[in-house]
Amino acid sequence: MLFLYNLSISAFRLLLWIYAPCNPKAKAWLRGQKEVFSSYESTDIKKVWFHFPSLGEFEQGRPVLEAVKNKFPEKNIIISFFSPSGYEVHKNHPLAEKVFYLPIDTPTHAKKFIRQINPEIAIFTKYDFWYHYFNELKKSKIPLYVISAFFWERQSFFRWYGGLQRKMLSLITKIFVQDDNSKKLLNAIGILNVTISGDTRLDRVAKNASTPKSLPLIEAFCADAMVFIAGSTWPTDEKLLLKLSDDYPAWKFIIAPHDISELRIKELHALFPNAIKYSARDKEKSIKEKKVLIIDNIGLLSSLYQYTHVAYIGGGFGKGIHNTLEAAVFNQPIIFGPNYAKFPEARDLINQEAAFSIKDLYELKTVMQQLQEPVNRITAGKKAGKYVQDNRGATKIIMDQLYPN
Repeated sequence: MLFLYNLSISAFRLLLWIYAPCNPKAKAWLRGQKEVFSSYESTDIKKVWFHFPSLGEFEQGRPVLEAVKNKFPEKNIIISFFSPSGYEVHKNHPLAEKVFYLPIDTPTHAKKFIRQINPEIAIFTKYDFWYHYFNELKKSKIPLYVISAFFWERQSFFRWYGGLQRKMLSLITKIFVQDDNSKKLLNAIGILNVTISGDTRLDRVAKNASTPKSLPLIEAFCADAMVFIAGSTWPTDEKLLLKLSDDYPAWKFIIAPHDISELRIKELHALFPNAIKYSARDKEKSIKEKKVLIIDNIGLLSSLYQYTHVAYIGGGFGKGIHNTLEAAVFNQPIIFGPNYAKFPEARDLINQEAAFSIKDLYELKTVMQQLQEPVNRITAGKKAGKYVQDNRGATKIIMDQLYPN
């Protein structure tokens, strides 16, 4: 199994080399990999190492990172990312001594990287299970924690062929999981070092909502209209929204695509030719008259929900939905596609009648018609907000066990 794992790692690296000339993300990843061992000089000072697969997991683990820095301001923090989307946004994060791409998982890289950053503790968020890094941390007697983890029955950990994956789990000092089912699954395969903490994202979104960022241009666009927001959308989502917007001429629509590359923004603008882009020049003069606003920059989405009335979360027709909690905390009823099984908060919000999963345009229009009624919309939104408030506290549970003294 380890041989096949190593072979897959090598194949992945080869594919990146092949695609790099025509793929900006692959090119950025390879460039970042080259710079890891030449851009930082090791010291004897112990560090706290946080690893995040991508941008979403950074936001998820951020409350713990900030709690560690607040409690121990003298500690040096190292951050690593696997994905360019996380690294490019946070490569100069003010709380970190240094931000790296995680070197590809080989025995040599793991040993060299861990010696270079010299961590006293390692904290991984949700997933990204790397055998050689986990094994090297164990051999070096460095505690390893995984926070906000979530497990489901069909994962390789729980299949006959998942021996190596189960070995990785055994190398972790403590796993903090989001729900009871995750703990039961792990306990059933002999992984007992598990604590139910909940999801740290709830702490993050609650903090953001307590002091939301004021966005005067968004206020001008929304004015007194009813506003439908679609966050982290993909092309399949956007085609549904085009047809929905035709049925609701009195509503305004804000669309914040997951990918804001120049090509994707052009495609989206072609779909909504009368829309205005957030980055448009002289938008102050015409933004009030526009029906559709395209968000073509990063960092606004979590603050946009405060101005809207119904939220649609993209990704549900692909690998899985994006962050529903950023909308829920602002008392928004939430709509998303059918692929939400890997997200316990989505399942909980549906059970609370605060969220609605749709399979096609007909179901989207049916839900939207239901939410046209103020009592239905407001009731669902309040349930969404209550879910966030009732389930905060994961950060404290984690910190109490990371640093009990």
